Amino acid sequence: MKNCIVAFLLFCTTFCVAQKFQFQFDHQSIVVSDVNASAEFYGNILGLKETEHPDNPSNIRWFVVNGNSHVHLIEREFVPFEKNKSMHLCLSTQDLEGVIAHLEKNGITYWDWPGKKNAVTTRKDKVRQIYIQDPDEYWIEINTAVH
Repeated sequence: MKNCIVAFLLFCTTFCVAQKFQFQFDHQSIVVSDVNASAEFYGNILGLKETEHPDNPSNIRWFVVNGNSHVHLIEREFVPFEKNKSMHLCLSTQDLEGVIAHLEKNGITYWDWPGKKNAVTTRKDKVRQIYIQDPDEYWIEINTAVH
């Protein structure tokens, strides 16, 4: 019983501290092999609006996801690693069918969570989701869990 009380107090302390700072999501940086090819994908396939970087470096491009939240594309050399769906960027929309039609029109393959091509997963909470890959094979989830 004592361990349960300690665990509960630790959880409450952690939760209160996390809420204390009122964090908001700012950006996700992604290291890419070709910033222009990736920018084409994030701009034209995902429809994200590009925004100016304050220093305007040639190897970095920023895209607005929503409000002040961004995806930063940074071209630089990096050690290759296995990319899997468990590590992904997630975007939400109420128009998943429109997204799917746009992907199909542009020849972009999508998968459900188990890995079936051109299929949609419906979670127990009724959120529908698909997964796509960008030019560097990073996974992107697109779902209907709009808040």
